[in-house]
Amino acid sequence: MSPIRVALVDDHPVFRIGMAALLDSLEGVSVVAQAASAAEARAVLGGPEGLDVVVMDLDLGDGSGVELTRDLARDRPDVPVLVMSMHEDDDSVAACLRAGARGYLVKSASPHEVERAVRAVANGELILAPGVAARAVANVLGGSRAAVPFPQLTDREREVLALVAAGLDNTAISRRLSLSTKTVRNYVAGVLAKLSLRDRAAAIVRAREEGLVDDDGSSARAAASR
Repeated sequence: MSPIRVALVDDHPVFRIGMAALLDSLEGVSVVAQAASAAEARAVLGGPEGLDVVVMDLDLGDGSGVELTRDLARDRPDVPVLVMSMHEDDDSVAACLRAGARGYLVKSASPHEVERAVRAVANGELILAPGVAARAVANVLGGSRAAVPFPQLTDREREVLALVAAGLDNTAISRRLSLSTKTVRNYVAGVLAKLSLRDRAAAIVRAREEGLVDDDGSSARAAASR
């Protein structure tokens, strides 16, 4: 029986190397490719056939794991994506599942959980981290949450988009949210990718159309002050 061939996409080398070592130690599992950025991932995932599972991070330095997952689900539907992220919020999980991911784990998952998830998605199953699955069930049983603009974005991404729509540049947003300008730039890039927008101007128009901010930007300022 041929091994499960895995590609790892993660921009944190320590985590990626450790995960590769774990997976390679499992019987019937082999890491055949690694990528440290969105650009590297597109080259690896667009290559010849021979992958069974892609283990995908969400926050890549030069792109969004959600967008990569969506592209892979469209171009290589035979290769399931297992997302492994530090984020455990419902919005991130929902965005990944809408993009076509077949599994979602947090990076604190145990080796046993990782093994079970890789084998499950390779076998065509859908698997979620225990805490994520429990909240999903609770949401279903308790009824849907109040509608919010752009449910595919995380709370922080919506906050950044609101400030962009209010006319703030990356430097001003970084001061407002106590983040580095590089982190803000990554958030903006992730928002544009998730919403399939070409630039900040399009993001401003879309945010105001969806009511994320008023025409004068007052809602964004209120959100940022909370």
